[in-house]
Amino acid sequence: MPTLINVPKIIEAISAVPERIEEFVGRASTGTDHISVARITSPRGWQKPGQRPQFEEIAVVLSGCLKVEHENGVLEVKAGQAVVEKPGEWVRHGSPYDEGVDYIAICLPAFSPQNVNRDSPKDT
Repeated sequence: MPTLINVPKIIEAISAVPERIEEFVGRASTGTDHISVARITSPRGWQKPGQRPQFEEIAVVLSGCLKVEHENGVLEVKAGQAVVEKPGEWVRHGSPYDEGVDYIAICLPAFSPQNVNRDSPKDT
């Protein structure tokens, strides 16, 4: 039988500029460990610490622009576009423009603090 997700679980953000993380499926919301699906809404100036996750992440931008720094440069992923990040790739997400960014993040396996491998404060 299909399962209806009535409301997402709100996840506390770790960045200095607050973002809103709404997890629909994943470890925190449904106890699912093979995939997580979350909507992330972030204002201008938001930036996550760099990370080298052990999961694949697919980000589908709904509005605004997601800045993705990586070891070989920078991508600007705009509304209607997506980016796929492979496990083990170093990335840092941010939103430098006035409109901020609203996107869906899909992680395989599901996101967890233990598999994200964030940079230490001295590395950022």
